[in-house]
Amino acid sequence: MTQVSIESSRAPATTRPRVGFLGIGWIGHHRMRAIAEADVVEIAAIADTADAMIAQAAPLAPDAKALSTFEELLDQDIDGVVIATPTALHAEQSIRALARGKAVFCQKPLGRTAEEVRAVIDTARSANRLLAVDLSYRSTEAMRQIRRLVHNGELGHVYAVELTFHNAYGPDKPWFYDPALAGGGCAIDLGVHLVDLALWVLDFPKVARTSSRLFANGQLLSTQAKRAEDYALATIDLETGAAVHLTCSWRLPAGRDAVISAAFYGTRGGAAMRNINGSFYDFAAELYRGTASETLAAPPDAWFGRAAVEWARALAAGTGFDPSVERCAEVAAVLDQIYGR
Repeated sequence: MTQVSIESSRAPATTRPRVGFLGIGWIGHHRMRAIAEADVVEIAAIADTADAMIAQAAPLAPDAKALSTFEELLDQDIDGVVIATPTALHAEQSIRALARGKAVFCQKPLGRTAEEVRAVIDTARSANRLLAVDLSYRSTEAMRQIRRLVHNGELGHVYAVELTFHNAYGPDKPWFYDPALAGGGCAIDLGVHLVDLALWVLDFPKVARTSSRLFANGQLLSTQAKRAEDYALATIDLETGAAVHLTCSWRLPAGRDAVISAAFYGTRGGAAMRNINGSFYDFAAELYRGTASETLAAPPDAWFGRAAVEWARALAAGTGFDPSVERCAEVAAVLDQIYGR
């Protein structure tokens, strides 16, 4: 990984922070829209190798400078960078931006391995720069309600967690299917959300052991396979005694666009988030007491860009390094175990 020196901290800004965007495809465009609508930072620069992407995003920030390379973006007078590029680039680009004194909001995963993730976090800590990762399902009202219940003890001792994320389409970019570029297949693409939700809701307990099975086109793979899995299942045993079971897939014949759920069962009750009618965006949450259920959250919920806006607001408030991002290394370590690394 490229080694860079860390520049000295700049003086606090007296105006709104200036932010640049690196990569403005589908995800980057939507994060840019959310930040533009929040109007807490100035979008000063946009960098993408595709002129069409630049043209599509330009109306969201008509005064932003259009650039074609990351190097040009780093040379701008900006305070933060939103990174929405292929996974193989996340760690190195984040490190370079942080070392140049820029705060970073990066798409998941932050790196392909726990080692990459820790390197980014270490740089952010040394530079005292705000770093956040777009683990966006934390931002749904459904998951926030479930986390509140667990933290308040309303479910009692949580001993079982069941998580699912089936994407009936699968990614449309070739690099997703190259483990050297993506870090894996569906488990790192979708499973990163599931692992994060389980640990986040339970306040990051220690992991005792992890077991997994990975498949590609119906064939069981070794954990050291050079192919990207399209179906994964894993069991994560926590030191609290809880068992976390997760399944995720690309192109599973699920009968709908997506199946997404996160259920937590305790000695006093259960709670679950589920997507509605196969939607990637609409979620409901329910509290279970025996055979009775109670609605905790339901659409509409404008959660999709919420994490990006919260990062922008923290940047505008002058927030430096946030130690909570260190939890991303724990999630990455579990994914390493799932892949036998």
